[in-house]
This record gives sequence, C-alpha cells and structure tokens, in this order.
Amino acid sequence: MSDDLHGALARLQEGRLSAADALAHNVEVLRSESCRHAFIRDFVPQAQAAAAAADALAAAGVPRAPLGGLAVSVKDLFDVAGQPTTAGSRVLADAAPAAADCPAVARLRRAGAALIGQTNMTEFAFSGLGLNPHHGTPLNPVTAKLDGMARIPGGSSSGAAVSVAAGAAWAALGSDTGGSIRIPAALQGLVGFKNTARLTPIAGTIPLSPSLDTACAITRSVRDAVLLHEILADRQVRLTGRPLRARRLAVSRPVFQDGMDTTVAAAFERTLAALRAAGVQIEEIPLAPLVGLQPYRVSMVAAEAWAWHRPHLATKEAQYDPRVARRIREGESIGGAELLARIAARRAWIDAMEAELQGFDAVLSPTVPTVAPLLQPLLDSDEAYYAANGQMLRNTSVVNALDGCAISLPCHVDGELPVGLMAWSTAGQDDSVLDIALQIESLLASKAVH
Repeated sequence: MSDDLHGALARLQEGRLSAADALAHNVEVLRSESCRHAFIRDFVPQAQAAAAAADALAAAGVPRAPLGGLAVSVKDLFDVAGQPTTAGSRVLADAAPAAADCPAVARLRRAGAALIGQTNMTEFAFSGLGLNPHHGTPLNPVTAKLDGMARIPGGSSSGAAVSVAAGAAWAALGSDTGGSIRIPAALQGLVGFKNTARLTPIAGTIPLSPSLDTACAITRSVRDAVLLHEILADRQVRLTGRPLRARRLAVSRPVFQDGMDTTVAAAFERTLAALRAAGVQIEEIPLAPLVGLQPYRVSMVAAEAWAWHRPHLATKEAQYDPRVARRIREGESIGGAELLARIAARRAWIDAMEAELQGFDAVLSPTVPTVAPLLQPLLDSDEAYYAANGQMLRNTSVVNALDGCAISLPCHVDGELPVGLMAWSTAGQDDSVLDIALQIESLLASKAVH
C-alpha cells in the first residue's frame, strides 16, 4: 500500500521523498475545499519547522524518528503546548493556551510527528455524527467523490477522519468514548483502532466520560494503526502471525446486525463469505448479555459529563449546541447512589460478556449498520438527529462498555460507499485484534473484496 504512512516512511528512507515536500502537499490539502471546516486551528509554521528539522537530521546521518517528520493532526480535545483546547465549543473560546503537551501529544512529538493542526469535532465529543454548529460541519470527502451528496463525516472525531481521508495528515489523534474513532473511520473508508482504554493516557484532555474515554488514532491502514498504537501506548505490539484458519471468530446477529442497510449488509456478508472460503472458522453466537445494556451505559456517560459541565452550564448554557446540552442534562437527575449501582451493574455485565466470549479470538460485526447519512435531514430534525446518533453508536459503544478493544477496517468494494468491518474483543486483547485485522486486511485485498 503506497498511500499510507508506512509507504511514505519508506519513500523517506529511500530518499524519494522529503518530509518538507510531503508537508507541502498536506498543507495544500488542508487549505482546499475538501478540508473545509476540518480544522479549528492549524499549526502550519510549526509543522514546517518540524519537517525541515527532521530532513536536516536525516541529511546529517541521524536515523529518522518513527514518524519521520510527517503530518499528524490532533483532535481539539488534547492539550498542545501554546494552543488553547476548546473541544469544538464556544464555551471554552477564551481558554488560556495549554502550558504543556498532554502525554499523548508529547509521545507523538517525540516520535517525530509534524503536528499540523487541531481538528474539528462534535462539541465536547458528545455525538457519533460529527455535526458542529459553531465551526461548521466538515463534509465526508470520500462519499462526496462517489455520489456528490453532502453526507456526515461521523463523529465525534469528525475533522480527524477528514484530515486523513482528504490527505492533510497521515494519521490523526482522536478519542473514543462510544465509537468516536471507529464511526468516522468506517464512514470514510479508514482504519480506526480503539485500544483497551487504560493502555493510553488521557491526562491533559477535556473529558466526556473518564470511565470510558480512550485516546487512540485514525489511520489509512492496519499496519499504520499498529505503529500509532505503539507510539501512543508506549509499548511494543506482539504480532504472532497466527493464521486466521487457526483462529476462532464469532458473529452475533441480534443487535449488531439489526437495521443494516443494503450496502452494509452486502459488504458484511461478502466479507464473511470470503473469510469462510479461506478456511476461517466463524461461529454464530447469541451474546445474551447484550439485553439490558443500554440504560446504565447511557447513564454513566451522562452522569460523568454532567459532573464536569455543571458549572459551565450554569453560566454559559446559551453557548452550547442545544443538542449536546440536552444530552449532558440527562445526567442531572442521576444521583451518586444510582451511579454506583450502575457501575456495579456494568462490572457484572462485563463478567457475563467475558464468560460468553471465552475461547473466541474476536467477534466480527458491522462497525455501523448504515452508510454515512445525508447531512441536511439531521440539521433539520431533532428526531432524525437523535435516531441517527443512536444508530451510529449502537455497535461501537458495546466495546466501550465492555472495556474492550476494537478496530474498524474497510470492507466495501471500490465504487461503493464506505463500510466498516469491526473486529473486537475483551480488555487486553489488543495485539490479537490487531494481528487478526492485519490478516483480514491482507485477505480482502488479495480477494479484491475491498
């Protein structure tokens, strides 16, 4: 694959590309119509300096850092030294510049990233659609080329995904509390890896739900996802290369496959058929514990969000996106005793799910049940907005509630609107999920499924 981060790094090493030249193209894209509303603020001069410094060190014989001076974008949720962190809001418009990089950003910078800018997002990360009434909603650049329609980018890491899909960045730092990395990745034909939350630091970020928030990345390939995870988690991924035929995979029709549109259903079934034809064992399981998950999952996010936003809502509610404020206020009525009971219920639910998944290497499901919805109906109707938001988050948020890990990778045919395949498992199975995803990606490419 020549258009992913690994391909660019190889060209750097071979002397066929400089970080400065690569960045010049990224900047051109950043300033083009395809990235309209994708960035809240750019760091072009700083990125140019970082790329030039990386090239100078390489010319002096110093080995390039893992990211080689190439462009990486940062969601406007993470502290970047000298820049305000506003979470896509007007509420924090007067925030002071961050005194230091948050740990995730510091790790990217140490790895040689040329940080190109902070990306747009759903205000305070509280939606899976990616709409933002304050800074504008970036349109899905991949679907626009296919059908010319204005479709949502997915969220909450909307600008993050657009920056990668359009070509302004090679990878994007984002967050995933209920699917905010995997949803936009699926809707834009990208790869989004949500690691086990505790593996990556979320210090120096504006929280949505600290119990569920995860710092992770959107990339153009699974091998890039492995690299970014190694950098962000400061750990080495162990890939055994155990063949897919030796894996035990599962699918579950209830919940995960409900309401699939024809494009997603066709892509998902075609992918399962290709895997089975290659000798992969895939078993259908009911996953009974999924019944009853929704109430305490929603209440935890709302309650934790309410605790952080309460003082801001008291004085600045008029500056909030009304749809976001409404969702945060759902946590106002949840008392401490009730929240503790819901946390205990979640722990029991995780235990039940882990028991059901014992012996399986991963579960396969559609990342989201539909292709990217049209934007205008969601702008026009609260009812359509909330229905679509619930639909987008339904599959992905199961993994967050599970405290698990998951990756979304493309599984559509060229010419189709993007569809994501999600491979997921329980906490700590990150390396196995990445290993499986690498092999699925390779198989789909060889079979021309994607």
